[in-house]
Amino acid sequence: MKLFVVLHNIRSAHNVGSIFRSADGAGVDTIFLCGYTPAPTDRFGRPVDEILKTSLGATSTVQWEQCDETVACLESLRQRGVTIVAVEQCPNAALYTEMAYPNDVAFVFGNEIDGVPKEVCDMADSVVYIPMHGKKESLNVGVSAGIVLFDALRKRS
Repeated sequence: MKLFVVLHNIRSAHNVGSIFRSADGAGVDTIFLCGYTPAPTDRFGRPVDEILKTSLGATSTVQWEQCDETVACLESLRQRGVTIVAVEQCPNAALYTEMAYPNDVAFVFGNEIDGVPKEVCDMADSVVYIPMHGKKESLNVGVSAGIVLFDALRKRS
């Protein structure tokens, strides 16, 4: 099983770098940087320092691609037989620990404030959530990615 990560409009370069580092540790095949999610290099090919710092070199060990539109990226992955799983709190979401991933899977993580948009959740094969037991509604997107990716890695081992 291959693991993919799709980042939808992530604002923080630090979060992107953190996700690269977790993705490397979990054996992710490719990270898709969608919308305005920053890439490890800017439009002139110069390294983005914040991503390099937090990734600790994982930007050179994990493949990545930029995509203008998240929906088009997911449609392309689906055509390759990849199961799409959005990570978001919504009424139809299942607890992340209760999901099985029999095929290649792409996890979609959303913007730090707005999350994964409804249109993306609606096109996903499933939606999973991480339960919160404190007063805050959600975790940092980088932390969420680490939790979900390592759970998927554990399940395929």
